Amino acid sequence: MGTSLLERFIDGMIAAGITGQVFGEHGIGKTSTFLSYVPREHDLDVVLVPAANLTPDDLLVNAPVRDADTGELALHQLIMKQLSPGRRFILLIDDSLQAGDTIQSQLMQVACNWTLGEHDLRALGCVGVFLTDNESAAETSARRTDLAVLDRMATLHIGANDTSWRESLVRRYPRWDLDGVFRVWAAQTPEVRKLLSPRTLQHMLDCAAEGLPMRWAVPLLNGARLDVDDAILAQVATELGITDPGTVPDPVRRLLRTAIARRWAVLLQGPPGCGKTEIAKQIVREETGQDPVYFSLPVTNVEDLCVPVPAADGTLDTLLTRALLGPRPKVIVWDEYNRPKDRAAFARLMEITQEWSLAGRPIEALRAQFALQNPPYHVGRKLQVTPNNLAQASRFTAALEVGPDDIPAGQWLLDTYGRPAEAALDWWKYDLDDEGRDWVSKRTLERLIKLHLHDQPLQAGLIYLGDGEFAPVALSGLEARLAGERRVGLHELAADPAGWAARLARAVADCDEGTDDTDLVHQVFSNAEVSQLREHTAVVVQLLRHLPPKLRATYLVGQTPERQRFWIDAVKAMAAPTVVGAAGGPAATGSRTS
Repeated sequence: MGTSLLERFIDGMIAAGITGQVFGEHGIGKTSTFLSYVPREHDLDVVLVPAANLTPDDLLVNAPVRDADTGELALHQLIMKQLSPGRRFILLIDDSLQAGDTIQSQLMQVACNWTLGEHDLRALGCVGVFLTDNESAAETSARRTDLAVLDRMATLHIGANDTSWRESLVRRYPRWDLDGVFRVWAAQTPEVRKLLSPRTLQHMLDCAAEGLPMRWAVPLLNGARLDVDDAILAQVATELGITDPGTVPDPVRRLLRTAIARRWAVLLQGPPGCGKTEIAKQIVREETGQDPVYFSLPVTNVEDLCVPVPAADGTLDTLLTRALLGPRPKVIVWDEYNRPKDRAAFARLMEITQEWSLAGRPIEALRAQFALQNPPYHVGRKLQVTPNNLAQASRFTAALEVGPDDIPAGQWLLDTYGRPAEAALDWWKYDLDDEGRDWVSKRTLERLIKLHLHDQPLQAGLIYLGDGEFAPVALSGLEARLAGERRVGLHELAADPAGWAARLARAVADCDEGTDDTDLVHQVFSNAEVSQLREHTAVVVQLLRHLPPKLRATYLVGQTPERQRFWIDAVKAMAAPTVVGAAGGPAATGSRTS
């Protein structure tokens, strides 16, 4: 296994003592090559300085220090602590074109002379300086055009075939023969290979290894999934010898738990009020026993997370916010991820989502990162969100588009509000069409319940659109249900189980697929919460016998584990002699009901 073009370039620059500038598209393994190859082959530390996160005072600052000879206070230049590691090192200035104008000027001295202010980096152990980035104007904030700088360095422009990403993936996934996967990738057009970068391909393999859809690894760019043909994903799955699932039961919880177990950064995109933030916090508490480290991007600067401070050894240390310190397990929740305080903050977060560090300082015991955001449009209206670029989008191992049904909040509403919640959920499930449900988020549903409990007009709980206009949702059905009007649901089925069993039996006798009565009972079963099903287990089992097999199968496929357990037990009980009395009585002799 030979060395790559980039690795040979690193060797040459270190040997010649020349500053190296490396340009190439995002996700092809530039940074990871330095981090793995240099320590292995040269026994050197790699001091990684993400330029996007630098402020003018991060690299160098004047501070009053008592002079050892005179005993007087004097201004000393303090240099970034990472640049004095106590071992020989190379300096890697990553995303070097992301830095602002002042930092670009400071980097000129570093690149040209390997000095910074009064400090000689060679005396501190530096044996190589490299700057890396992608030149795409869509992903950078500067262009390096000053000939005084460019004349002091050697430049290498590389593509995906010039790094050792294939060998890296082979080492990462010893369970698979990846030659076929590499052939599938190489057979694509340059445009597709740009979308399906080696980094994204690695994320696809990460998802496949966990039994998650590989489609989730394809980045969301400005709210939309990149246009990677399903046939390509199918070919990759075939070469791996696996079945790529279209989805998984309870996808949000499954992804968040996997992220914590595997140390992933993941993105959830969903409409306002669907429960993204609450479920993220809940999963973190369940999996780590700790509250998440929570940041809302509209009120967060990178300076709120870390700032440089003088250290006792005469260097500049990085002071992190206390929420990121200590050995306790941490999961960061980046809420309103695509509503940053400014675009610079958006770019600067690339370091932490990719390198799991801030200003080059690793964050101890960081288990996962959850970024939560809204789509650019919802119910035909534009939301005030900031577009991202491909370099930012591809940092996440998986990105999941969340719908209202992907975050089950019905049981929580039932547990919290009781009968009014049951009426509201039945209205949401049975009375509204798809467009109506899009307008009524779980947050809106809770607000309507609270208004009812406090005898306030329900219309005030709908989303206000301005000029006296509210979300176009009819509330008459909800008002009727809250007033006690009963429509067909589990309670009504349980009131006459024998009658409904007879109607279903006649329906199946008339037609193998049943009739409207069959569809009605099936809809009731599909929409009921698990607690409601358990309350009426005996009735559910009795009526289940008279539903067509293809409908019964839908209760077992693609459901949450809790729901699957109930229906497995119900199907078992269905085959046993039934003893049906009052609603909620024993389902069958010798059966259990979860």
